[in-house]
Amino acid sequence: MPNDVLPRVFVVCVNDDGVEDISCGMVYRLLPDAKAAAEGFLRIVDDSGDDYLYPRDRFVAIDVPVGDSERLSAVCSPR
Repeated sequence: MPNDVLPRVFVVCVNDDGVEDISCGMVYRLLPDAKAAAEGFLRIVDDSGDDYLYPRDRFVAIDVPVGDSERLSAVCSPR
């Protein structure tokens, strides 16, 4: 992995499947959760501001340059 890219800590929703607290096309913070990942889930900070488990196939991981990670975190946090 290049030095200017963080591990995948952000994901884009590609399927909200009618869930109210996530939206297609929106970027969300991914929190580490090995147990959830082993079961096919991701722990996401959703629009409610809390973290919940969602099926992995609803998201695509994205790489973010180090310099932009804090800026992206700021806009991914619920207001």
